[in-house]
Amino acid sequence: MFHSQVVGLGHYVPEEVVTNDMLADRMPTTDQWIVERTGIKQRRFFKEGFDTVSSMGTKAALMACEKAGISHKEVDCIVFATITSDYYFPGSGVLMQRELGLAGIPAIDIKMQCSGFIYALSIADQFIKTGMYKTILVVGSEVQSNAMEFTERDRHVSVIFADGAGACLLRATTENNTGILSTHLHSDGQFAEELMMEHPGSRLKIRLTPEMLQSGALLPTMNGAVVFKHAVIRFQEVIEEALKANGLNVHDIDLLIPHQANIRISEYIREKLKLAENKVYNNIQNYGNTTAASIPIAWSEAHQKNLFHKGDLICLAAFGSGFTWASALIKW
Repeated sequence: MFHSQVVGLGHYVPEEVVTNDMLADRMPTTDQWIVERTGIKQRRFFKEGFDTVSSMGTKAALMACEKAGISHKEVDCIVFATITSDYYFPGSGVLMQRELGLAGIPAIDIKMQCSGFIYALSIADQFIKTGMYKTILVVGSEVQSNAMEFTERDRHVSVIFADGAGACLLRATTENNTGILSTHLHSDGQFAEELMMEHPGSRLKIRLTPEMLQSGALLPTMNGAVVFKHAVIRFQEVIEEALKANGLNVHDIDLLIPHQANIRISEYIREKLKLAENKVYNNIQNYGNTTAASIPIAWSEAHQKNLFHKGDLICLAAFGSGFTWASALIKW
């Protein structure tokens, strides 16, 4: 019986740092307003002509391979999570595959928004368990800053989202009680319109019109109150589901790494689960919400800071558009 061992983590964020004060120069907002509502103090924006979803994913992936001491040439599958692929099609997975020089291996793109990385991790885990692939790169990468409008009508969304990439390298092992213990995936499409980017979609005969541009119909929309209400419930549920499936309890968690959606959500969950502050890792203050990239960036950064060690129990949890939510338990 094969298990998925996490052997390497990596991340990449663009060089440009955008502070709240810099956003306040572009639209009616303040540092205090943003920090109180999101916890974000700064974020990273991509550099056109230098950073792309696939190139950022490649840099994060190469870092994960380097940390693992494994050549990227040994990778036999890529699972790539993003909602902001370089092209409408093909997906960014094959573009990263091309950059890595891994012609012939499968590259699977996952579009599951903020839950995308855990969904991708689960898919990779199933491939390894069946013995189909033995060394898999799981990547989350996003460029979102160019999908925002920095005006008053979009400020509740545009202050949140940002750019970056994270990756983990999975390797098949026969060692028991190590690596990915379980993953848990859920969705509820009845709330799809509460957090979405409607256009340009395929429902209309004319996908893009001047009227859409002028009215702001091409901007992402979010019902923040509804998202918060569901997120705090689903986060706790899916974390407890993972623990129950493995005969564990919340006190067994050495580090919880939640999707970096909003510091208020993370703090609410921490308090509900009665976890100490050092048991939950947040970096939304510095990077904003990077959607599918947020968990692997935080996971890689926490590893750099030596916040977990061999034998520690790590819980990943996410909630996002769809609605979708997911969790994973990993024995490091």
